[in-house]
Amino acid sequence: MSDILTADRAAPGAVSRLDGLDPRTRLIGAGAFACVTVGASFLPVLLAALLLALGLMALSGRAAGRTLRRMAAMDGFIFLLVAMLPFTTPGTPVMALWGVEASREGLLHAARILLTANAVVLALLSLVGTLEPVTMGQALHRLGTPERLVHLLLFTIRYIEVLRAEYLRLRRAMKVRGFRPGTSWHTYRSLGYLVGMMLVRAVERSERVLAAMKCRGFSGRLPMLSGFAYGPRDAAFGAGLGALLLAMILAELVHGVV
Repeated sequence: MSDILTADRAAPGAVSRLDGLDPRTRLIGAGAFACVTVGASFLPVLLAALLLALGLMALSGRAAGRTLRRMAAMDGFIFLLVAMLPFTTPGTPVMALWGVEASREGLLHAARILLTANAVVLALLSLVGTLEPVTMGQALHRLGTPERLVHLLLFTIRYIEVLRAEYLRLRRAMKVRGFRPGTSWHTYRSLGYLVGMMLVRAVERSERVLAAMKCRGFSGRLPMLSGFAYGPRDAAFGAGLGALLLAMILAELVHGVV
């Protein structure tokens, strides 16, 4: 959880070719990629999206092993849902497992979900996951995102580790006092007290943080610590990514017409 406060770095010895890009370019590129990929249903287009996401990972210099482990964790989360689709979607039977038939349409639907999820998450990790949280917040603000949402994002990233540390401290205190979780009413009541205490501590911490910010002159506006400027590299990256996404859109439209 502690790595939430900092952006993912490139692998040791690797060079990230995305660091020189304007953060706004990376955010717009990630959003456009996600929209095009989610709207696609033609399997060759989704395979092309996954290959493009792998190319973005290579450009970002991310460690392939760590990135793929994160992807595997996500795939494990949705595996049960995807595994049930072939057996619950009506269509042409292609196989049977324990007397339950799996349809071709269900298999294709499951493949689309897996390809879409992996391509989008991998592109987001490559384009946005390597940005510092503060830089990403400032870029979102420059793109017109409401300041309240940007503040909420930055404070969540900043203080989620603080709340986690407070939670672990309370759990250690409960364990020292002999608490052992089980299926009794005492356990449920104790966990309820833990959640309530976490809410109380969170409110108290938020009041102290707000008072400290006001003492430092915070007026509700997001100060811009660095200026952003588009450059030739941003134009080249945007043109290349845009051309590839346009080709994917055209392939999807042609497949829909045919």
